[in-house]
Amino acid sequence: MSLKVAIVIERADISLGGAERSVFELVPALSAHGLDVAILAAKGQTKAKNIHILCAETGGKRTSYFTFAEALKRHLSQYQYDIIHSVLPFDFADVYQSRGGTYAEAIFRNAVSYQNKTIEWYKRLTTLGNLRRTTLLHAERKLCTGPDGPVVAALSKYVADQLKHHYGTEPQRIAVIPNGVKTNAPIDARQADALRTKILAQLSLKEADDPVLLLFVANNFRLKGLTPLIKAMSAAAAQPAERKAYLVVAGHGKENRYRRLARKFNILDRILFLGPLRHIRNVLSIIDVAVLPTFYDPASRFILEALAAGKPVITTAFNGATDLFTHDQHGKVIDSPDNIPALARAISHFTDTDNLEKAAHAITEDNLIEQISINRVADQLTELYESIIQNKGKK
Repeated sequence: MSLKVAIVIERADISLGGAERSVFELVPALSAHGLDVAILAAKGQTKAKNIHILCAETGGKRTSYFTFAEALKRHLSQYQYDIIHSVLPFDFADVYQSRGGTYAEAIFRNAVSYQNKTIEWYKRLTTLGNLRRTTLLHAERKLCTGPDGPVVAALSKYVADQLKHHYGTEPQRIAVIPNGVKTNAPIDARQADALRTKILAQLSLKEADDPVLLLFVANNFRLKGLTPLIKAMSAAAAQPAERKAYLVVAGHGKENRYRRLARKFNILDRILFLGPLRHIRNVLSIIDVAVLPTFYDPASRFILEALAAGKPVITTAFNGATDLFTHDQHGKVIDSPDNIPALARAISHFTDTDNLEKAAHAITEDNLIEQISINRVADQLTELYESIIQNKGKK
């Protein structure tokens, strides 16, 4: 008889972001292992039989932590599951796996990303006035403190370190299961070619110019490091290079603010704002390097998807995705997003065709795609679930 697993997520809507997409990619991967998987969500619209919307009648787009907790308890009193796997800090779960790392670290690094000490302290103080975030922070701290409670599945070593630093979580309660992505998503070659033609035209380039295209994808340009990236692009452009680097910026963000910054640093002609993307694999297939000099990311899907596409990457030590590739072999890891000289050197490194080809070859040769795959995540989670069931049987 297969294990029955309930995955708890606030909103069953894949369009909302990486956390929701990751859960929806994980479910079929777990099902392929013979698990019977259901999603328990507060809100969402679906006709799928394995998705249960528990707070559809409550108003608003969001549901309070306590309202969702009560709805979950009612559901769990009527339906039996072998494993409760929650991405929210509910202490009645068997596994807690925050898709955003710890709330404590996220709050701290978000404040740092403003790169202004006054604003940084203001943001930390005003966070206390955000009832929802404070509730989740307190619930997470309570859940992660002490010897007992759910297994805490960390998306990266970075997240595991956060748990120990902020909450003193005991190592035996932590299971590091690195993030993964669907690696076999199809590419529409016709759309990809049309997109490259559009990008080159808007940058006033021809294929004969042989540009190096860097791709930055985010929905929070500040937190993911677009300001230092623009400064580093300017610094790199001032150095001699085999090929010129151009930056393609995709996602929702305050474009005008960053256009002004690019103009200030005389680099606007090297940057294209593409807007939101529907199919990231298409654009990854026609660029050279993925870059995300983030102030905070527990394990960036964008960087993992780039590696899965065979593209070298540039990111920071504040990105847990660094667990899955090697610095100076498959890409570059910068110690901090505000280390502009190091970021500029990383950009310049990949304006050399040999360096690009060596990194891309290493990604393929070292079979990174296997480690990045959501199937590897499903393997590790299945083992974790089985160990939890065994331990329950011993009690």
